[in-house]
Amino acid sequence: MAQLQHNMWVTAARMAVLSIITGGGKWVEMTIPADPLYQHLLLTAEKKFWRCVQSGGPPHLFGVEPPRPKVEAVRVIDMSESNSWSEFAAIYRDTRHAFLEHERAKTELKVLVPEDAKEASGHGVRAKRSKSGAISFELMHVD
Repeated sequence: MAQLQHNMWVTAARMAVLSIITGGGKWVEMTIPADPLYQHLLLTAEKKFWRCVQSGGPPHLFGVEPPRPKVEAVRVIDMSESNSWSEFAAIYRDTRHAFLEHERAKTELKVLVPEDAKEASGHGVRAKRSKSGAISFELMHVD
């Protein structure tokens, strides 16, 4: 959005077109109108940033804290004394096999859905294919 608005401001354009090819290979075209308020704030931020580049000073924009550097993970911690860790570790251990079976079942069900099927259902499960081609599942109410 920032790049589109900046380019529209520079060229005095009233709109821009964004052309996207999604992960599923679908082409999407979006027409974006110029936003004068956004452009003004963006230009102000760009000018403040450039002054920092020139002066070597750190940028402080609109009172926002700069991102903190990532802390290197170096410690090894024993969580044996944590009751919460104990509770969630037990749930993780108890449900791990079911999760793996669930993922395997989804993979196998996806293979069974014909390529030209928009939807497939049976035995309390419905598979739906999105426009991008992704298949999702939902449980159906079975009487």
